[in-house]
Amino acid sequence: PLGQRKAIFKQMLKTSEDLGGMLRGRIAFDGPRFAEGAVKLDALAYEPWKHFPQVKESDQTSATDDVWQKQARFQELARQLEAATGELVVASRIQPYKASNLTPAMQKVEDTCSACHKEFRNH
Repeated sequence: PLGQRKAIFKQMLKTSEDLGGMLRGRIAFDGPRFAEGAVKLDALAYEPWKHFPQVKESDQTSATDDVWQKQARFQELARQLEAATGELVVASRIQPYKASNLTPAMQKVEDTCSACHKEFRNH
């Protein structure tokens, strides 16, 4: 489970960085590519949670003990991420594609990731 969720989180990070890069000018903005990335990120957002076992399996994890001790809060933040990525998909369907229309939805995704990391990840 640890390896699977780490791989998913890495895919999420790469996809999110590409999308954010398009909105911040680090990567050329490509509306259709952004929309594809939003769909990919939304699908990935549902994946890692099933790979967290009921009991902490290893000390080699970046997850804090709170993941297992505060399951309700952890699950709440997982659902918030799923909702935020869903909103990003909806925003990415609006044409013509404009980075300015996508920035608020992408910021919400990034803020949701960050909130969970602050509570549940050892940095």
